[in-house]
Amino acid sequence: QVQLVESGGGLVQAGGSLRLSCAASGRTFSRYAMGWFRQAPGKEREFVAVVGWSSGATYYADSMKGRFTISRDITKATVYLQMNSLKPEDTAVYYCAVGLVRRWPLWRADDYDYWGQGTQVTVSS
Repeated sequence: QVQLVESGGGLVQAGGSLRLSCAASGRTFSRYAMGWFRQAPGKEREFVAVVGWSSGATYYADSMKGRFTISRDITKATVYLQMNSLKPEDTAVYYCAVGLVRRWPLWRADDYDYWGQGTQVTVSS
C-alpha cells in the first residue's frame, strides 16, 4: 500500500522560506511522477509542481516559477518542495501526490493515484 507522509509545514513570515518533504513508501516509483498541490480555504485544489521520479524532469505552475523548486531524492524515496519569498497568498494546505506517468506533465489532480494527508503552510504578513 502506497503511503505518502508530508512534513515541513508551519508558520513563516512573508518573505521567508520553507522546505516541505514527502516520504513515499509502498511500491517502486520508477514509472511515476511526484507532484505537489495546495488548497486554500474556500478554494479549489491547485497544482504547484511535479517531478518525474526516474527522469527528474520538472514542471511548474506559472505562478510558482522562480520561487518554488521541486526535487527528489531517489535513495530516500522523498520529494521536496523548496519555497522561497513566501507570500500570504501562499497560505494553504500542501499535499503531495503520486501518479503514473500516462502523459507529461501531470498537472491535473485526477492524474494522481495516491495522496498524502497534507501539511499546513501559513504565511503571515
